[in-house]
Amino acid sequence: MDRELTSDERKKAMRKKMLPYIIGVAVVVVIIAILMITLRSSVNRDDLLIATVDTGTIETTVTGSGSVVPAFEEIINSPINSRIVEVYCKAGDSVDVGTPLLRLDLQSTETELNKLKDQIEMKRYELEQQKVGNDTRISDLTMQVKVKEMTVNRLEVELRNERYLDSLGSGTGDRVRQAELAYNTGKLELEQMRQQLANEHKVTDAGLSVKNLDINIASKNLGEMSRTLDDAQIRAPRRATLTFINDQIGQKISEGEKIAIISDLSHFKVDGELADSYGDRIRVGSKAVVRVGRDRLTGMVSNVTPLSRNGVISFSVRLDDEANARLRSGLKTDVYIMCDVMEDVKRIKNGTFYTGPGLYELFVFDSDDELVRRSVRLGESNFEYVEVINGLEPGDRVVISDMKRFNTNTSLKVK
Repeated sequence: MDRELTSDERKKAMRKKMLPYIIGVAVVVVIIAILMITLRSSVNRDDLLIATVDTGTIETTVTGSGSVVPAFEEIINSPINSRIVEVYCKAGDSVDVGTPLLRLDLQSTETELNKLKDQIEMKRYELEQQKVGNDTRISDLTMQVKVKEMTVNRLEVELRNERYLDSLGSGTGDRVRQAELAYNTGKLELEQMRQQLANEHKVTDAGLSVKNLDINIASKNLGEMSRTLDDAQIRAPRRATLTFINDQIGQKISEGEKIAIISDLSHFKVDGELADSYGDRIRVGSKAVVRVGRDRLTGMVSNVTPLSRNGVISFSVRLDDEANARLRSGLKTDVYIMCDVMEDVKRIKNGTFYTGPGLYELFVFDSDDELVRRSVRLGESNFEYVEVINGLEPGDRVVISDMKRFNTNTSLKVK
């Protein structure tokens, strides 16, 4: 005879039915967890970059960014206000000395030049006219002085005669005094005329000097305008490559505006930028290494700007091999500036893991097939080595490749 099951009996029966399913799910979860742990806790040896800690010398560097530019570059500016009439070359053309690049509208400048020539010619005619006028006035004054000298001589004779007659008793004292007055007055008038002649010489000489100076100034202006007109015939000043030219025919050009650039694309230098916090560690003459792809080119800092802009300072590097085949204008590079030399320090190879002095979490080989996370303090660096302050000893093997995906692991198996 059937009886009704109690609630406890029903629960037990239910648990018996569900137990296989629960065990199955648990097994699957455990298997998946084991697989995930296995996958996350192991790494392929071939995927690792491994460096061994050793002891040696580090030439510390500061790192900046750079760009390859031509070692020589000349900007050609418009010498006048004008407009472009014709363009003879295009960017990328090789040009020799004197090669025409473009033609500007020179009509107004040529008109000004001819006007200035006419003004100079007029000034020369005025100078000749003034010379003739001066000569005429001086000749008249000279003749008047000679006439006055003759008059004074006559008055002197008359004075002597009156004095002689007065000594004989035939003359009178009044006549002697009148003769003396006439003679003295004549001498003063003669002296005045001589002074007037001397002054006239000075005035005419000064006037001629002013005229000559005016003509000289105008001639210099003419020469300057002639050179400007010649410069307006835009030609290549040297053999190089045309890297820029304003080819907009009809465009108005202001005086001093850039219209072309020529560059020597067979020799290069590097223009770099560096955080201004390192400004005290870079100076003219510092050794530098420029990384172009996998190649490293040596050089020397040739120029450092004294001012900081937007938190960076600019500098230039003159390369030892400035004609290297890897160099291309505009190529981006890393620049390492040598600062100090540290002897007998622990070091490891530099890599992408290093971002500056500080504390790092690095994986170190604990055995041949196991990596252990270790806190390591690193110091200064150069493009090859990083200084180890503590946390590593010579002979330790360290992973220097990117291990960010294992940030949560304290150890790893190496396959």
